[in-house]
Parts: sequence; C-alpha cells; structure tokens
Amino acid sequence: MGPVADPSSFCSLAKCITKHLNLTFRVDFDSHVIKGKVALTIEVLEDKFSSLILDTKDLEISSVTANGQAANFSLGTQHSFSGTPLEITLPFVLSRGQHVIVEVTYETSPKASALQWLKSEQTAGKKHPYLFSQCQATHCRSMVPCQDTPSVKHTYYAQVSVPRELVALMSALRDGQEPDPQDNNRTIYRFRQTVPMPSYLIALVVGALENREIGPRTRVWSEKELVDQSAYEFAETESMLKTAEQLAGPYVWGQYDILVLPPSFPYGGMENPCLTYVTPTLLAGDRSLSNVIAHEISHSWTGNLVTNKTWEHFWLNEGHTVYLERMIGRSLESEQFRQFKAIGGWKELQESVNTFGAENPLTNLVPNLHEVNTDEAFSSVPYEKGFALLYHLEELMGGPEVFMGFIKSYIQLFAYNSVTTEEWKSYLFTYFKDKVDILNKVDWAGWMHTPGMPPVKPQYDTTLADACIALCKRWIQAKDADLAGFSEADVKALSSHQLIEFLALLLQENPIPLSHAKRMQEVYNLNAINNAEIRFRWLRVCMRAEWEEAVPLAFKMATEQGRMKFTRPLFRGLYNFEKFRAEAVSTFIKHRGAMHPVTAALVAKDLKVTQDQATGF
Repeated sequence: MGPVADPSSFCSLAKCITKHLNLTFRVDFDSHVIKGKVALTIEVLEDKFSSLILDTKDLEISSVTANGQAANFSLGTQHSFSGTPLEITLPFVLSRGQHVIVEVTYETSPKASALQWLKSEQTAGKKHPYLFSQCQATHCRSMVPCQDTPSVKHTYYAQVSVPRELVALMSALRDGQEPDPQDNNRTIYRFRQTVPMPSYLIALVVGALENREIGPRTRVWSEKELVDQSAYEFAETESMLKTAEQLAGPYVWGQYDILVLPPSFPYGGMENPCLTYVTPTLLAGDRSLSNVIAHEISHSWTGNLVTNKTWEHFWLNEGHTVYLERMIGRSLESEQFRQFKAIGGWKELQESVNTFGAENPLTNLVPNLHEVNTDEAFSSVPYEKGFALLYHLEELMGGPEVFMGFIKSYIQLFAYNSVTTEEWKSYLFTYFKDKVDILNKVDWAGWMHTPGMPPVKPQYDTTLADACIALCKRWIQAKDADLAGFSEADVKALSSHQLIEFLALLLQENPIPLSHAKRMQEVYNLNAINNAEIRFRWLRVCMRAEWEEAVPLAFKMATEQGRMKFTRPLFRGLYNFEKFRAEAVSTFIKHRGAMHPVTAALVAKDLKVTQDQATGF
C-alpha cells in the first residue's frame, strides 16, 4: 500500500512519513493563541533525503531544528484554503529507513481555523473562557505543523499548560498533571496516545470542566451546569460499546470518554479517540438521540482504526460507520428499526443531492477534490450513499450476518492503516470470491463516479414508516374543512424517531398552507418539544408555510446553537421567506462572531453575504 497523492495536502508523502509527535502547548486566552513546539519523529522513505514539506495554515514559525541542529526553512505561497507549505532543508543527508526528529517552534494565529476561542459569556457557566479544536478535515495544520493527511498515522505525546482554574483534555489517555514550573498560576496536563492515528483526530479542549463516571471505561465531561444531565443522557454508552465490540472486534483505544461541548460546536459529534465530542443539542431529555453516540462509537473501528487514505475516499469512513451504527441499532432495538433509520437516511441523501444539484460532481460517492475545499464538499452523501451501497451489497451477498462478516474481516485486515476505495473493492472481491459473478454485475461506475442519487434504490421495510407516511398524506390532502378531524391522538403512539420522520416527509412535499401549520401546532403542540431534531424540522415546516409567528423561534434556534445541520437550513429557510430576508442577513452578521469559523463561512455563502458586508465596511 504505497503513497497516494492527497489533493488536500502539500506534504511530502512519497519521501517521508511521521511516526510520532511530541507536542508542547501553552494556551494563551488573552491573545487567543497557542505557543507551540512540536517534535516530529520522521521515517525516511528514500535515499539522499535532505528536505521535506509540512502543512501549515496561518502559523508563525520561529525556528526549526533537525536532530538538534538548526535547519533552514521557508514558507511557500499561501493557498486560499489549504494553507502554506513549510519547506524544511536538513543540515545533513539521510538514507531510506533512517529516522530524524524535526522540531518546529511556532505560534498559532488568533484566527486559526481549527480553534474556537469562546468568551466566558458563550459558555454555560458564564465565568471562564473556553477553547476547543476541530481539526477534521484539513484544519490540524492551523494548530500544528504536520503531515496533515489521513494517509499518515502516528502516535503522540503532549503536555499542555493552561490557567490553573481550567482543565485540559485531548484525544488521548490522560497521563497526569502538575503545577507549571514556570508559572504557578498555571497547570500542565500530560497526555499519551499509543495507537497510531491521523492528524485530523488530534483534539484539544480547555475549559471549566467536570466529569462523571458512567461506565468502566467511560466518563462524561462538560461544564458543571450540564454534567449530571449529560451523565443521565449517555448512561447506555457501555452497552453500545459492548455491542459494537461483538460486531466489529475489540475496542483498542482504552478509554471512551464523551465531552459535551458548548452550543457553537458545528457538528453532531466528532469521533476523537478516547474523547468523543458531542453537541449539547443531544440533551433533549429523551434518549432517542443516542444514535449519534452509536455513530461516534462505530468510528472507533471505521475511521479511526481503518481510515480513508484521502478525503476523496471519505465514504469509507462514513458509509461504513453509518452501516455499523445501524447494526448496533438492530442489536439493541430491532431489524425494523434499522430499516426505518435507513429510510430516513435515504431522505437526507435526497435533500443533499437537491441542495448541491443532481449534476454536481460533489454528489459522487468518490469525488475529485483537486482545488476543492473539503468543508464545502461536506454533506450526507458519503454517509448515506455509502450506506446505501453497503446495504445493496448486503442484500446481494446474503444478508446482514454474512455481510457483517466481511466488514469485520475488512477492519481486521486494514486496522492501523489508511485505505482507498480500490483497495476496499479489491478485498470485497477477494472475500466473496465465490460470488464474483454477482459483484461484476454491480454498476460500480454508477455508484462511485456518477453524481446524483444511486443507480439502485434499496427496498426497505416500511413497517415503522407506514404510520408516518399515512399521517403525512392526510395533512397534504386535507382541505380546510378537514382540519377539525386532526387530534392529539394522531401522534400519541409515535416514537420521537417516527415524529422526526413524519416532519421530514412533509418537508419533501409542497409547503402546507398556513392554516394547516396553525392547526398542527394546536393539536400536536410541537413548539413545546425540546428534541432538537423534531424542533428543527417543525420550524422549517413553519417557514415554508410562511407562518410569521414561528420566525422568532427559528431565529432563536439558528443562533442559540451552532450545529451546521440545523443552523444552515434554518438560515436558508429564513432567507427564502422574502419578508425576513434582510433580517436573516443582519441577524447572521450580528451573531457571526459567536459562530465556529467553518459554520460562519458556510452560512455567509448560503446567504450570499460578502466579506465587506460581514465586516461592516
């Protein structure tokens, strides 16, 4: 498995590979920078090796050494989103197989795209500032000069100096703490990650954090205001971990902690090893949202242990993780539940394809990312088109038990490595060597390299969806005279998952009239529901019905949390409501500073806000 060119990285992949990082961070909340030093242990892959390139973005480099000797370095041309190559010339020449320790001393920028610095008023406790990193996909280079590509895996050791009243956590095992010998107002926290992992999984959090033990290898961390509620919400984590181990093999990362982040975290979850990040929008008082945890747990095998070699093969991470997540759901709930979740996933895929456009090459399962910003390519396509392909293969190969045998074997074969779609496919044909004639009939080009919806729509079991479909149909077909026929009893027997599905179905139809939206609120009282997935879809139904009374609620949800899955469509819905377009833009500009940099950039694009408007020139 030789090196593959990575269009999202400048680093010298064919020449050398990082085996270990030793990180020293001093977190400075006053200037919003990390003063850093990284020692990279690098293995040489060619003879006459004397120079290398690392990825950086907005870093100020002050010195570079190689095995303790000063090394010449220069920063190349800055690229609009990929950062700046750091070119290092060694003071000696090395041969293939030798190792060198390259040490870079540097400082991050206050605008580092991996880091979000929160003021104390943006936290739950309102007393202390907070910092969190989000490195996926290509943002680690704004925090650490490195080979910022998923095709390189390394271990790491870190020590982090933070103000004494705060706690530091990383995507690694905690390895003790001590007063900072250079400043008795600070504490140094130490971490070690002994399982090789890609740079995008390096994570750092600093805040006024507390924890509760919720299992033999799990603690939940958050600010103290949310820690008990979080412990309640994620109490079933150990049973999910055990179920995942039965399906996919032993959990190799030791600890599985969960961190509930402040509301501006842009994703549902992030699978950092030993420290899964989750959004506080999961704290809804009902455990129906635990599929996010099942998803992040699954990444411990598909993504973290077996990793896509470049971001063009992102579906290998996400499609397999959704497949495994739904297999966990099947074990803990039922096969019907898995089928039901798959139906919802197909709808999310349809929505992404509609948003991008059915001809957009970013809806390919394996897109070409040359000169494409990975943040802008992000969608449910790798998740749900990937899942649909695996489910299609499961049906062809003999059902879930048979296909899960392949998934487990694939994980064992490629564990600790990074893999391409071709390598995955080649192993699929090897594993099912007695069914090659069936595999040869699969429309591989249609699945992998063609935009739009997949060439085959799987036939899912609709048992749990039928009630949602029937209720949706009633509302769509209802005339004003029929509205009296709806009552609270319609939704009494529906689970949260089914209510989400009912609203998702409504969003695929033409907008319902205002009279219908008002009656729906009257009989179902959807405004009173805190489940973020339900609330988000309900508010979009209201926006499409142009119900003005719902507009303040939509603005509230769009600005009080920063999860892109919710924030972007809500802002788009408000923008499309002609009467509130200007308010949507001005509200975004007002709240932009509190948003994660990635979220702010993408919402600005959605709302056609120029840089000048955003900065008030």
